[in-house]
Amino acid sequence: MRFAFLVLLPFSLLAQVLPAGPDHRSDQFLKSIDDYMWHLKLSDIAVVDQVSYISTPPHFEANSTAQGAGNPMIVYAYTFIPKNLDRTKKHPSLVYVHGGVHSNLQSGGSSNGIHIVRELLELGYAVIAPDYRGSTGYGANYYNRIAYGGRENDAVHAARAWFLEKYAFLDPAKVGILGWSHGGMITLMTIFQHPKDYAVAYAGVPVSDLVARLGYKSETYRKIFSAKSHIGKTVDEDVHAYLKRSPFTYAAKLDTPLWIDGNTIDEDVNVLEVRRMIDALTAAGKKFESKIWEAAPGGHHFNRIDTKLARDSRAEIWQYLGQHLKR
Repeated sequence: MRFAFLVLLPFSLLAQVLPAGPDHRSDQFLKSIDDYMWHLKLSDIAVVDQVSYISTPPHFEANSTAQGAGNPMIVYAYTFIPKNLDRTKKHPSLVYVHGGVHSNLQSGGSSNGIHIVRELLELGYAVIAPDYRGSTGYGANYYNRIAYGGRENDAVHAARAWFLEKYAFLDPAKVGILGWSHGGMITLMTIFQHPKDYAVAYAGVPVSDLVARLGYKSETYRKIFSAKSHIGKTVDEDVHAYLKRSPFTYAAKLDTPLWIDGNTIDEDVNVLEVRRMIDALTAAGKKFESKIWEAAPGGHHFNRIDTKLARDSRAEIWQYLGQHLKR
């Protein structure tokens, strides 16, 4: 009965009811509840599954000579396949990358995961959403495996290969990728590193310049990145390491149709970062689409929430994706 009561609570309130701890048990419990919500809310239109696959080894090992050190890393993901999909034909698919330095694919809240995935399913897309290394809900070891701007990109790209290998009805020439915030950053890094593997990409309010970002964030935030299990050094100690993980550095590599959105009142990713990305692409002579929204209500989550503006914005994005995936 106690578990049933907790399921009825909004996910945001559960985080307050269950305090976090160093063992991450509360995160794992919350994750198990949210897993149930994905199945419950999408079972009418999709086959929902949770899967695991292999990615590159961890970038950091506390003991590099320990048994198993250097092994490929097991990564987790959700898959969503429309129930009405004709599996005798080839279909387009999407890699949906969640945001957050440390977060996971959440069904509710301001990221509006359920609504976004439902809209994509209704458009006929099969979707894979990786909970890349560093995601919450899988314990402290998984949490500490993030390589901000580094090997979590490998984990996301590996999701594409796994999805295509698993389902023969997915068209390898029609795979798109999208994400917001840190997910937008991974989206950009992935298409810059693997431009021929994606037919189209969308990056919403993407983290784009880590040097600038760490300059306007708090010391507490900066310490996340300088921790040994992350980048390991401060910006002052190794500015190149932060530039190496900043998407704008690779603007000249763009060879994938791309749409970027930003918001002038974004309280998380300052619009200066998005403009930095846009300016770098423009300077490199690249063709892409972008839109800087002026004071769009909702700030960082302006086009993920359930407002008319957000729905209209997403409709534009879905139309853009469809131009490259449905032709």
